[in-house]
Amino acid sequence: MATLKVPAHVPPPSEDAEQLHKAFQGWGTNESLIISILAHRNAPQRNLIRQTYAEAYGEDLLIALDKELSSDFERSVLLWTLDPAERDAYLANEATKKFTSSNWVLMEIACTRSSVELFKVRQAYHARYKRSIEEDVAYHTTGDFRKLLVPLVSAFRYEGQEVNLTLAKSEAKILHEKISNKAYNDDEIIRILSTRSKAQLNATLNHYNNTFGNAINKNLKVDPKDEFLKLLRATIKCLTCPEKYFENVLRLAINKLGTDEWALTRVVTTRAEVDMQRIKEEYHRRNSVPLDRAISGDTSGDYEKMLLALIGHGDA
Repeated sequence: MATLKVPAHVPPPSEDAEQLHKAFQGWGTNESLIISILAHRNAPQRNLIRQTYAEAYGEDLLIALDKELSSDFERSVLLWTLDPAERDAYLANEATKKFTSSNWVLMEIACTRSSVELFKVRQAYHARYKRSIEEDVAYHTTGDFRKLLVPLVSAFRYEGQEVNLTLAKSEAKILHEKISNKAYNDDEIIRILSTRSKAQLNATLNHYNNTFGNAINKNLKVDPKDEFLKLLRATIKCLTCPEKYFENVLRLAINKLGTDEWALTRVVTTRAEVDMQRIKEEYHRRNSVPLDRAISGDTSGDYEKMLLALIGHGDA
């Protein structure tokens, strides 16, 4: 359910690479040309352009872009141009170094990617940083956050739709028991959230809701200021309805006093080829304003044009 607009007749990568090289020549950079090419190519096409560019000009396209661009526009173009697994590895590594909201980015990557995608992120992390994502997450987190995040980033969940209803019933009961006893960091809660398939978790949480009369996240809202509980609720949302989680991240990023460009850029670049259509529908439903209008009201210039192109509203 992506909304990325890829032209029906895509030029060969050699032509795209040549056009990008031209965009960097002379006085000033041709940002519009960069957007018209890169924002309308899918991940395999962008990888081919990078490969072709390096062969033709002896320089990584990312380095060329880094030299020519700046600020939020640069970050959006660089993140977008990266292969998705490389991009997630980069964002995860950055999150282990940042002090703000970093746990959320790690959880988001761990819970909204497929098992194979997350496995590729771990491989890309090895290749780029010569360490494992697990060891960096473990080293840079503590306490309950470490207890939850390490198994989440290590997971390789079953991806099928098969569900064991007896198991859903018994694990809904376990979850309710632990939450009733305020044992929010209990090993059983973490085991269920970090190992069960998304289909199985949905069945368990539906059973929880039907049997105990409350959605699990309502029961986890006892202390709105508790950061671990916030992360636990976000984990459940990411695993069961990612579009609602991403809508919330976008709403907070846009409605902040001073836009949170990092969050806005991250969500747009990582979801444009995945579920942006669902996120846009959810955003419109929740805010009565289309996402493209909200982005336009809060951003400007080439950065705005790039984001709008990625969510499917830019000039094709």
